[in-house]
Amino acid sequence: MKTIKQTTLICFFVLIGCSINSAPDGIWTAFRSDDSDNVEFRDEKGKLKTEIKDTAGFVVARKFDKIIAAMDEKGGKYESYYLTKAGKKVTKNGVYIFDNTPDCESEGFIRFRDKKTDKAGMLNSKGEIIIPAQYNDLTNVRGGLVMAIKDAKKKYWHENEPSGCNHFSWVEGKEYLIDTNNKIIIENFKHNYNLDLFSLKIENAPTPEANRQSFSGADGRHYSFINYEKEFKLWLNDALLTSLSADKLIESSYNKIYFWKEPEGWKAETSSSFISKNFELIKNRLHVLNRNNADYFISIGGLNPFIYEGAEFEIYYNNCGQPKEWQYPVMTVVINHKTKNDSYQDHFEFLRTKNGYKLIGLTIRGAKLE
Repeated sequence: MKTIKQTTLICFFVLIGCSINSAPDGIWTAFRSDDSDNVEFRDEKGKLKTEIKDTAGFVVARKFDKIIAAMDEKGGKYESYYLTKAGKKVTKNGVYIFDNTPDCESEGFIRFRDKKTDKAGMLNSKGEIIIPAQYNDLTNVRGGLVMAIKDAKKKYWHENEPSGCNHFSWVEGKEYLIDTNNKIIIENFKHNYNLDLFSLKIENAPTPEANRQSFSGADGRHYSFINYEKEFKLWLNDALLTSLSADKLIESSYNKIYFWKEPEGWKAETSSSFISKNFELIKNRLHVLNRNNADYFISIGGLNPFIYEGAEFEIYYNNCGQPKEWQYPVMTVVINHKTKNDSYQDHFEFLRTKNGYKLIGLTIRGAKLE
């Protein structure tokens, strides 16, 4: 079984006050006090730039670059809005909620959802509409591009699920790739989360490159992007598994390997030390992938912020601490094992970095890691 799995959860909820005292000047960092509901945003010199009352935990931004989501309480009622660095409150257009969380700025843009029509659009850093609310849904901005769907219907996963968090998918409708000026780049664009939109090439013919996927553009030219699934499988088979050695595995690993070990739980060790001690076990488990009947699948996701913490990982998260899986995905190889008396799985996590894929985490069952 060799598939890419991707799921999307979409929910709704509600739930602050705010004061602004300065013009924009660099990225502000959020600070929270244990004995206060307020969130302070300070500049790189530690100077207080704005303070937001966050009694309901609505403020998810850890960094204030250009625009964030916030909320005011008036007379026991809550009203969400977007706040710009210049202190402008954008209340006319509703805050976009995804998976119980308000949207986070991406490349200076943020999504909104029209309160009356329930359609999605995009604001710029000044809170101005640059993509009208005419789509059922949009992705965040990725390399200046946006995936959009229009004239679609909601298909609920569980029709009888209690109200408040009904999971659904968009079905039918038409999918587009647009830019931040709402210009259609590609029509009938399959909503493909496995594409690296930062890798755009525009050519007069479909690309022959094995790791890329081509689309016919609205202007008659061909637009291609790296397909993470294709890219990773090529790298895994050709660059890593062929003549696998300890040195090659160390070179293809992050500087530390994170692994699960009973009874301590998650641990981290330098890749050179960890692999030197466990290479034969790791090699034997990975070599299963070379079999024609190998039972495995590959899933795509992002870094787990509860495991991969610290300044070295900041590049892999957005201003709200959410993994940027659309740019730095984690490809997890899950290998199924079955015996007469048991079945278990091995997990190998490979992070896509600026220097290629790197083994960063693993879980091996049925054997003891040193």
